[in-house]
Amino acid sequence: MPTITSPSNPKIKQLRALRQRKQRDATGLFLVEGIYHVGEAVAAGAGVEYICYAPDLLSSSFARELVAQQTALGVPCHATTPQIFASLAEKENPQGILAVVRKRQLTLERLTPESFPWGVALVAPQDPGNVGAILRSIDAVGASGLLLLDSSVDPYHPGAVRASMGALFWFPVVAAPFADFAQWARRRGYHIYGASAHGSADYRSMTHYQFPGILLLGSEREGLSAEQAAVCDHLIRLPMKGRVSSLNLAVAAGILLYAMAESVG
Repeated sequence: MPTITSPSNPKIKQLRALRQRKQRDATGLFLVEGIYHVGEAVAAGAGVEYICYAPDLLSSSFARELVAQQTALGVPCHATTPQIFASLAEKENPQGILAVVRKRQLTLERLTPESFPWGVALVAPQDPGNVGAILRSIDAVGASGLLLLDSSVDPYHPGAVRASMGALFWFPVVAAPFADFAQWARRRGYHIYGASAHGSADYRSMTHYQFPGILLLGSEREGLSAEQAAVCDHLIRLPMKGRVSSLNLAVAAGILLYAMAESVG
């Protein structure tokens, strides 16, 4: 394929447009930037639609081999000038490779205790970076995936994709209304552990977690409402000894996930 040199090329226009959620929602596509992230998308068998790269910026032999392998497999790989690529990249000193990937369409009903023995559910999260970081912790502890409840955050936002460090491609991420989640969890026999500053049990006193299980966390600002807390089998808290009243959502999730992991055989 000839090198793309024009900023008005249709592929370049689409790449720019995919920075916006409206276009991601309309097309079912999202952007993946960087050598590691594109490599993880390919390794996970994600639906890579095409790759855009700048040969003059690719100093990594792994990245060059990745482009060659994907080209051989029939994935369109479009070369650009460094100037065109720099206009697309979010970061300074870009690594020279981007991929356009198709979103996975998953529903709660496809998740069972066998395929999804334990995971995290977030109620109305606001920060894409927290969503990505929690996915990374899910990967670290060997949990099953992430549920986004009553959520307006886009898990395919570039910040979420970047923060997940590739975990987004390996784990299910399902959006659903909270009411549907509550019915699904009850019907499937999940034990729900809610994180709350008003929880009756210090998380360190929990010596055993029952599975299938869900760690349920409220929004960054509001925490769990009384209605949401009511669906939990246990409400657990993280002790706060200093002046701050709460931890960052991703930090809290990471601590509690590692505590739950101790009960996984």
